[in-house]
Formats: sequence, C-alpha cells, structure tokens
Amino acid sequence: MVKGTSRRVIVVDSPDTDLFEQAIFIVRNDAMHRGGVTSQQLVDEACRVARSCSRSQPTSGRSLFRKGTPLFWSAIGAGCIALTWLVSVLI
Repeated sequence: MVKGTSRRVIVVDSPDTDLFEQAIFIVRNDAMHRGGVTSQQLVDEACRVARSCSRSQPTSGRSLFRKGTPLFWSAIGAGCIALTWLVSVLI
C-alpha cells in the first residue's frame, strides 16, 4: 500500500552477480540527523552490509548428507541394495 510518503533508498550492485543484481536499502527518516552522518557514510555502510551478507553462509558447516555428488550417493544406494540382496540370498 502506498501512502504518498517519500523514502530515501540506497541501491547497491550485488557482489554476487550470479544470483542477484542489486540490494536495496531503505534509509531511516532520522538517519541524516544523527550525529552528522553524511551521504557517503550511508553508501559505505550499505556496501559493507551487502558484502558481509554475501559471506554470511559458511560452506564448511554443511551437513553430512549434503556433502558429495548425486553420483556418489547413487553408488552408496546401489551398494546397500546389493548388500541387502546378498544377505537375503545367503540366509
């Protein structure tokens, strides 16, 4: 819903260009009146936040089931089925 109020925004080009084009930050109404914040400081802070968000998801903390390729998990599944079949034949 648009009420007719104007908002200040900062548009930052995304550091991860494969997925996102831009990040849009809506600036608080009182941001320019706090302690002499300049426009350049607002832009610098928006760029810093955009960069930090792109690195916030660590890749080393993936679970065991998400590691490996589909071919690897298919081979594991085939091996389990072969082992189950072998045990059922021998018993």
